[in-house]
Amino acid sequence: MSADTDEVTNPDEAVSAGEGSEIVAVDSETDPTEGEASKVTSVDTVADEDTDSDDEDSEDYLVEEGEIAGDYLEQLLDVLDFDGDIDLDVEGDRAIVSIDGGDDLTKLVGRKGEILDALQELTRLAVQQSTGERSKLMLDVAGWRANRRSVLSALGIEASKRVLESGEREELDPMTPFERKIVHDAVAKVDGVESESTGVEPSRRVVVVKS
Repeated sequence: MSADTDEVTNPDEAVSAGEGSEIVAVDSETDPTEGEASKVTSVDTVADEDTDSDDEDSEDYLVEEGEIAGDYLEQLLDVLDFDGDIDLDVEGDRAIVSIDGGDDLTKLVGRKGEILDALQELTRLAVQQSTGERSKLMLDVAGWRANRRSVLSALGIEASKRVLESGEREELDPMTPFERKIVHDAVAKVDGVESESTGVEPSRRVVVVKS
């Protein structure tokens, strides 16, 4: 449907001295291999610490992205004479920036989110210009994307149920990549069905079929 264990031998365990030999217990305090086992454990610990450090660095970078985007959007709102509160967050591997609380913010969304998509791309470019790295941040205005996510998730589940009952594939209306991913994620939660994308932009759409 349509989105990482190493084992170290315990030196306290009994080992065989060979065929016909008695089983002897290895004393962990005097076993010469203990140092090797300790080294493995030490390496694993360092690796875990490095992973934690990488995660923290990644989150710090995403927070930095959000702050850069927030500064850019504040200036843009001033130029456009729009009021709004900017909220910054981190979700997974991307920064989330939202503008809420102002009057007429829906004008920054546009028909089917077209203006919002363009504004999001401009914000990503502003971040890239500052950091030198391509940004994947997501911008929401007046909760439009959040509401759209809820509607599309319900749509994906409803389509999945219909396909399960009828056994026939169902094609949904053309959607943006953002919208298709939401539907794919929703379909993936329903057993017995799967989804795929077909067609070319801007007419690319999700198709739900029985698995």
